[in-house]
Amino acid sequence: MKNMEESRKLSGKDLITIGIFSAIYFMLNLAAMFTGFVPVLWLLLPGVTGIVTGIPFLLMTAKVRKPGAVLIMGTITALLYFVTGQFTVLLLITFAIACILSELYRAVTKYDNSFTHMMISFVFFCYGMLGSPLAIWVYKDSFLAQIQQNGMSAEYVRSLSGLISTPMLIILCISPVIGGVIGALIAKGLFRKHFKKAGIV
Repeated sequence: MKNMEESRKLSGKDLITIGIFSAIYFMLNLAAMFTGFVPVLWLLLPGVTGIVTGIPFLLMTAKVRKPGAVLIMGTITALLYFVTGQFTVLLLITFAIACILSELYRAVTKYDNSFTHMMISFVFFCYGMLGSPLAIWVYKDSFLAQIQQNGMSAEYVRSLSGLISTPMLIILCISPVIGGVIGALIAKGLFRKHFKKAGIV
């Protein structure tokens, strides 16, 4: 029992692995945010980030099958965004909820390394970015005024405002599922040999 408990504790090597993949995740996530210059892509940001960040998340969870790995990755990402001044309170809340749900799912499935479980865990994690475009619906007029003051053109703001609707909100909420699945499949395709070696099918 004692050996089992010790095997679940994060080692120094695990923390280094989490740190490396978290940095890669953050850079890819940040790159995905630049697609926000196209209004409709910003509203679908959770799905877009899911597509491009599946590789670091799945590789990290494949290598570190222990409690806390996902929470640490989420915390590192949150801190990096906070330092760069891009982490709003709403985004912080959705990111915290998403990380907890992803971590809980991994715990319930006993950190099973089947591709399906890892993919579902990643989909939960993708919901963390929901808070970025969701701010448009929550704050709307004040938010649109703020981004225009921050340098966005009037044309961009008008285009963005025209996209705000209930159907688009539904699509936004579905986008992490679609993006997360695609991102996971891309990771599996690119690292098929590595996944098979690790027993991930």
